[in-house]
Amino acid sequence: MTSGDAACASASEVISVFKDCLVLERCEWTNEDKRKNNLDNFGKHSLYKTLDKNMFSKIRACATAKEVWDKIIQLNEGKEQTRENKLMVATQKLDNIKMRLEESMNKFEEHFTNIVIELSTLGKVYGNKEVIVKMLKALPSV
Repeated sequence: MTSGDAACASASEVISVFKDCLVLERCEWTNEDKRKNNLDNFGKHSLYKTLDKNMFSKIRACATAKEVWDKIIQLNEGKEQTRENKLMVATQKLDNIKMRLEESMNKFEEHFTNIVIELSTLGKVYGNKEVIVKMLKALPSV
């Protein structure tokens, strides 16, 4: 047994890949299998970097980048009814937002902007004039 065979047989090096319903150990991978695995790892890593701890805990069991992506889409967009409900809640947040007297302008602007961004990701885009009018209405009267 060569040192390469020993490394291949070690428990820590056994990584499986599905190919035509057969499970292959890492030492049996072709160059194409290795390339695909590297791309998949790069994709998963790129997606993981963008997630917060809460979201990561929901997707960490996914085996491939495609599974991670599908799960993220499912969790963020949900079904059409879920998206509509999120849109309705975000619209109500924007309509009812008021700056508190003890709140700094920076904190209020951050909160207001987050709501506008949430609405735009759900498909509701406001023009600059509408956003400015909504923000001015939300400011406290002096």
